[in-house]
Amino acid sequence: MMGSGPSGEWHMEKRSTLKNDSFVKEYNPVSETGSLAIIVLGASGDLAKKKTFPALFHLYHQGFLNPDEVHIFGYARSKISDEELREKIRGYLVDERKASDKAEALSKFLKLIKYVSGPYDSEEGFKRLDEAISEHEISKKTSEGSSRRLFYLALPPSVYPPVSKMIKAWCTNKSDLGGWTRIVVEKPFGKDLESAEQLSSQIGALFDEPQIYRIDHYLGKELVQNMLVLRFANRLFLPLWNRDNIANVQIVFREDFGTEGRGGYFDEYGIIRDIIQNHLLQVLCLVAMEKPISLKPEHIRDEKVKVLQSVIPIKDEEVVLGQYEGYRDDPTVPNDSNTPTFATTILRIDNERWEGVPFILKAGKAMSSKKADIRIQFKDVPGDIFKCQNQGRNEFVIRLQPSEAMYMKLTVKQPGLEMQTVQSELDLSYKQRYQDVSIPEAYERLILDTIKGDQQHFVRRDELKAAWEIFTPLLHRIDKGEVKSIPYKQGSRGPAEADQLLKKAGYTQTHGYIWIPPTL
Repeated sequence: MMGSGPSGEWHMEKRSTLKNDSFVKEYNPVSETGSLAIIVLGASGDLAKKKTFPALFHLYHQGFLNPDEVHIFGYARSKISDEELREKIRGYLVDERKASDKAEALSKFLKLIKYVSGPYDSEEGFKRLDEAISEHEISKKTSEGSSRRLFYLALPPSVYPPVSKMIKAWCTNKSDLGGWTRIVVEKPFGKDLESAEQLSSQIGALFDEPQIYRIDHYLGKELVQNMLVLRFANRLFLPLWNRDNIANVQIVFREDFGTEGRGGYFDEYGIIRDIIQNHLLQVLCLVAMEKPISLKPEHIRDEKVKVLQSVIPIKDEEVVLGQYEGYRDDPTVPNDSNTPTFATTILRIDNERWEGVPFILKAGKAMSSKKADIRIQFKDVPGDIFKCQNQGRNEFVIRLQPSEAMYMKLTVKQPGLEMQTVQSELDLSYKQRYQDVSIPEAYERLILDTIKGDQQHFVRRDELKAAWEIFTPLLHRIDKGEVKSIPYKQGSRGPAEADQLLKKAGYTQTHGYIWIPPTL
């Protein structure tokens, strides 16, 4: 039965969400014991304002954060009040002019937020934070040690070690009575293998691996999460998903804008560290991994690690780097910068399933379009009686963003009296097929997973190490200037050499076919 008062209202909202939203699963926060404190460190920064707090509000609005249990704390160096923080983030949570129905929920959510100011290496600041959390826990009549504390580090990696020390020393649960302390850390996890291992050792000395959630928001995207279901729940793909049928795999990320004021920060990392070594490599693991023995997080992550350990060293001749014209005009970027804003690199997996199949990872800024997709190209049909191979191969395309979709490019007979062939598609476009379903943001899923204690969509330490082992030698050669970035025009496809590399790798471009998202 529905209870009365705030708790009853929460149950009612929860049930209404269940009706239409595929995001709602078996998780029910009411069944947990103890209060839940979510602490956002770096609360006044861009990441917290644009991603973390909006994700928390959407979880609250959908009924996943019980107002009778949860309280949210912001911590940063800025000396501002609770109300000032609430006003800072308010405009990022919802457009109140267009969503008046959320006004009441927004008001209630903002009241759950309290702010504590202090340095990231100060005992006094974290003592005050602990006192504020404890005060909340006492108000919820939570016994010591049964509370749940989630620390989200929306901070630069350079301050992870001192912040982790302060959390461990002053803010963790004092005993184990069913409660927990977990920390979420954002990429970049280091700049190469050595720095990543050093960071992992420093945090690992303070927290156990089950307490550490290394977040990669690409693993929270709807169609990335669909990858395992697609591969292992459909008999159609089982015999096709191998080197006998697949010619090549492309995983592509494009942005149609440049660094836009972040040039100085970006120049320290470049496109490989920023996108390819983490986001695209995680997608590669899901495309290439073997079937896990179960859906337990460790079994899935074991298979991902096996893929990474099977990747052979990258050859310089299978890499093309680019830097868009005008990148160095940013006053924060050195005039002689070789930092790539574009990269195409070919990875090769040395195992029975994928030997000989190039995995082409491509990412760039200031490109002709904005999109991210997976493109699996099949081999030519032997004995082409229709003489239609010049039109293009079969391709299975998974469009991650924007306009989420899956479509298969097929050769079919063109309607009419003559026997002519044309490329068309079998199309599953999410906006058309799932019109009443709201697709959640990646951060919503992943924060909910941390509360549930599900690490499936987070990066394990040995997985992180294996990823850096693949790219560190290449990155060091780039840093030394041994591999040069080629200039390319803004708004283009990138350097022409990248298209030549794709052709050399065996990718056949489709001519005369453009996928158009269907209209509602």
